[in-house]
Order: sequence, then structure tokens, then C-alpha cells
Amino acid sequence: MRRSLTVLMVMVAALLLTGASPAAAADSPIGTWVKKAEAGKPAMTLQIEQWSPGKAKLTWHVAQANMVLTIVSTLDGSFAPLLLNGRPSGETMSIKLIDRRHATGVVKMNGKPFGTSKSTFSEDFKTMTVENDFSESMGGNQAGKSTEVWTRK
Repeated sequence: MRRSLTVLMVMVAALLLTGASPAAAADSPIGTWVKKAEAGKPAMTLQIEQWSPGKAKLTWHVAQANMVLTIVSTLDGSFAPLLLNGRPSGETMSIKLIDRRHATGVVKMNGKPFGTSKSTFSEDFKTMTVENDFSESMGGNQAGKSTEVWTRK
């Protein structure tokens, strides 16, 4: 469950670094994104906001689990804490913007790296594809590779 959030955070943060304003949301990652439920994974909603120049705030809602995950990232590859229902979760993530539509990320649990993500937004910013690779099961994620597709709401 958190794996999806991690990957999505990477992609969203990267696009926010481009400085798009909320008014230009159709041409940026800013807005609400949905990932439908699939085998063993709940549906999720992601809200992407511009926090300030060079920073992004991402908030995932997992209604089925009564869970809210939040991160504020500088989008420069620095690690930032992932909050679970407003409290530290032990998980941190670095998000680095590659270009306007691509980002990478690294996820750690209690300081130990356990996953990477590559995110790509479609040219029209209607879908986001996230490729995850987790070295071990941790933080609610299964080890191995997976691909997620998120759709703008």
C-alpha cells in the first residue's frame, strides 16, 4: 500500500518542481489522482499541492484502511519523513525531478533503503505510471517489481 504512495510521490514531486501554478493543473501534476483497487491492494486517492517554490506536498487517502499519508518534499533528492495520520511512520523518501514529466525516488524504513521508484506523467497529464522495485517486504509493501497507473480525477 505504501509502495504505491512512494512511487506516486516521486512523480508528483518532480512535476511540481517545474513551478506550475494550480491554475495550470491540466498541464501539471497538481490536482487529485486516483488508483483503482486491484488484487490485494486498496483504492487510493492522491492530492498534489504546490507547497512553495521548490517544494511539494503530497497527501494519500486510503479510506478502506482509514489511513492518510503525507510528505512535504524539496524535490532535490533530499530525504523527507512520510507521516501516517499526522505522525512519523519511520519511512522516509527522497524525490528527485529528472525533467518535467519524470522523477525518481528512494524509500527508506528506519534509515534502511528498501525500494526505488520511477514515475512518468503522460504528455496531457491525465495519467501517471509508476514503476516500483522493492528489495524486501517492508512498510506494507511486497518485495519485487510492480507497475501502478494513476488517473487524474
